[in-house]
Amino acid sequence: MAEQITQTAQVLDGRATAKALKEELTERVAALKERGVVPGLGTVLVGADPASQTYVAGKHRDCAEVGIHSIQRELDGDISEEELLAEIAALNADDACTGYIVQLPLPGHIDTQRVLEAMDPDKDADGLHPTNLGRLVASVRGELQSPPPCTPQGCLDLLERHGLDLDGKHVVVVGRGVTIGRPIGLLLTRREVNATVTLCHTGTRDVETHLAQADVVVAAAGVKHMVDPQVLKPGVIVLDVGVTREEDPETGKATIFGDVAPGIEDVASWYSPNPGGVGPMTRAELLANVVESAERQAG
Repeated sequence: MAEQITQTAQVLDGRATAKALKEELTERVAALKERGVVPGLGTVLVGADPASQTYVAGKHRDCAEVGIHSIQRELDGDISEEELLAEIAALNADDACTGYIVQLPLPGHIDTQRVLEAMDPDKDADGLHPTNLGRLVASVRGELQSPPPCTPQGCLDLLERHGLDLDGKHVVVVGRGVTIGRPIGLLLTRREVNATVTLCHTGTRDVETHLAQADVVVAAAGVKHMVDPQVLKPGVIVLDVGVTREEDPETGKATIFGDVAPGIEDVASWYSPNPGGVGPMTRAELLANVVESAERQAG
């Protein structure tokens, strides 16, 4: 009979961990500046979507916090695809821009994949350029020479900085999105992590059977409370990554829900809350990619 967990699970505190990471990045940025190198993060925002504007503004606040130069491109929503590609080419050629992101979603008249593939892979701050994902596929061991995807790397760093070793652990990932679900398995199965990964999605039969076998669960489907803690084994480690936003029709205020249903603290040994878990780590990892790119360029 499985050992019963009697204590409340410990929290994987993403806010505190991201703060520590940003403090380290501040020191690295200062060291680069002593050598005459100033890392720069660019953002390309098309249109006036309030959520996107808030997200991008947060990135630039983060930059100011660690000393990274901000480069902002705010473009009209009716910009043509060719005009947007010209902006991408300009950032590719701008030496002050160490890395940049194109804020998604883009307007429907623009081919998102064409725009993303036009980016210089070495300036891909999100780590999701097809070239960088291909490099990740080919890299089984050693130091990565390209930016890793921010949210998957944030998951790994959150666990590592809490002293949790994944060597030999069975990790069940729920969700096959390109931002988290697909690339996180590539990081988890690198030799220095050495986990075994099962990827579940909407086509997986009997997901609960897979979840019941997991040492670690990464819930990244973006479906509110889809993971029932009662099907998980005691002592499991759970990363609640997926986000569902529900707006109150009367107040207009949005509430964020994760993929894991309430009660996880009574089953897991460790879990990341949502919000406050992996989300802050994603923002910090974006800064880390920019700083590491600057360090590579500086030799």
